[in-house]
Amino acid sequence: MAGFRFQNLEIWKRSITVVHILLDIADSLEEKRLYRFAEQLIRGAALSIPNNIAEGSGSESDREFNQFLGFARRSIFEVVNMLFIFADRGLVAREQQVVLIRELEELSRMITGFRRSLK
Repeated sequence: MAGFRFQNLEIWKRSITVVHILLDIADSLEEKRLYRFAEQLIRGAALSIPNNIAEGSGSESDREFNQFLGFARRSIFEVVNMLFIFADRGLVAREQQVVLIRELEELSRMITGFRRSLK
């Protein structure tokens, strides 16, 4: 058993897996000197997903935790939007975009289900 509540949550574990892939994309963007895109993708959105799950897990109430899960879910939508734009511009392969969006859709559903369990 892990020391922090979030470490035991499947939604946090799945979000970490996705973040690692997105970090690779950000590295690729930086190699192309697209620093602002990389910054927004990672620090602005992608890391916000597991960060909000982790931060919310430390809440003193389910209501407050639920709010943080909402922030995490909205960050998923931001990442998906960027993936559409990046794929349109040839910065992310369509195949990778499809796989990531599928994973992010599943993660969004999982977060929604978990939020419902907190009410």
